[in-house]
Amino acid sequence: QVQLVESGGGLVQSGGSLRLSCAASGRVLDLTTMAWYRQAPGSQRELVASIASGGTTKYADSAKGRFAISRDFTKNTSYLEMNSLKPEDTAVYICNVEYPFHVAQDMRIPYEYWGQGTQVTVSS
Repeated sequence: QVQLVESGGGLVQSGGSLRLSCAASGRVLDLTTMAWYRQAPGSQRELVASIASGGTTKYADSAKGRFAISRDFTKNTSYLEMNSLKPEDTAVYICNVEYPFHVAQDMRIPYEYWGQGTQVTVSS
């Protein structure tokens, strides 16, 4: 099983920056894709950014040019650096870890795990 512990959320003014961290514990985490999602009140959960085991990154259009995702394999931790924050970035940010399906099958574990979420509030 995988446990995820997020940190780094908080209240920031528009234009400010925050750095979120997601520390994971579990097996063969270096094979996983790590991602950040967010969910604002009344809205669906949406992908913000992801980073695959090989380092390939993906970003939501709203995050491109402002956010950067990275991971430290030695610490099994992903980071989301958020700059030029806007009020519309206000949401609960949720860490996600996903194993390749065949790896999860072989290990007989769920292939996807979610953190509890950390609140990010951007004031105007």
